[in-house]
Amino acid sequence: MDQDAQRRIRELAEELSAGLSSAADDEVRTAVAVCVAALRRLADLLDRAPDAGAVADRPAPVELVAPVLGVDGCSAGWVGALLEPGAPRPRIVVAPTIADLVAMVRESTGIRVVGIDIPIGLPDSTIRQADVLARRALPGKASSVFSTLTRSAYAAATRLEADAVNRGLVGQGVGAQAFALRDKIVEVDAWLRTRPTVTVLEIHPEVSFAAMTGAPILANKKTDDGRDRRLEALAAAGIGRPSVLQGQGYAADDVLDACAVAWSAARHTTGLARSLPDPPEVFSDGIPAAIWA
Repeated sequence: MDQDAQRRIRELAEELSAGLSSAADDEVRTAVAVCVAALRRLADLLDRAPDAGAVADRPAPVELVAPVLGVDGCSAGWVGALLEPGAPRPRIVVAPTIADLVAMVRESTGIRVVGIDIPIGLPDSTIRQADVLARRALPGKASSVFSTLTRSAYAAATRLEADAVNRGLVGQGVGAQAFALRDKIVEVDAWLRTRPTVTVLEIHPEVSFAAMTGAPILANKKTDDGRDRRLEALAAAGIGRPSVLQGQGYAADDVLDACAVAWSAARHTTGLARSLPDPPEVFSDGIPAAIWA
């Protein structure tokens, strides 16, 4: 059953539930309550049931041919999931800056690819196709992809200034959540300009999870259900459960996002990853702009 139908079942349950108080007859109220419970149960079962097409579309477990690092931002700075051939599970590493994180890992491991959940390749006066295509790949989860601002907007000191700049260039305002990523985006952009001697890719974890499972994982990643579904998806994709899921300055959803990013980075080393768009766009900064999965 498609996701629109499942969503309508939940909406119907809520509509019936809202009308319970207006039902004058006890027998009617009881019957409606039973229907509401049944609809909610049906929606839960459909949500949990694997879709046959999605299962068929799942790729084979990832083959690790070289060490790769998946990175996600966190309150401590950056958290990384290191995948190495022969290792049973990802190794979790944390550092305050992206440069520190990559340097720390490279002291002991010759990583071939670094995947980062952050926009890479900033547009001058257009909307990035990477963001447009990533949203299209995530029906029911498109809101998890923020629009990347123009380079000039990220150079602004405040959100109000960035909003004015971005509206003038592409006709879109700047929300608080999108601007909150500014410091990390600028940090990675500056690090890339030092020309690190490793392949660096932009990877969105929700796009990676959708590629893993054949469909977006709709459950909120900060809930127990969302965490469990992502752990199941990683296990089916050949990524073992991390020995550490949370710590000082990073949460379980940060770690699982980093693991999903690492999965796509590993696929890149074997030539299986695809880019959105293909080929990547290139703006005046000369940095290829694409989301890989």
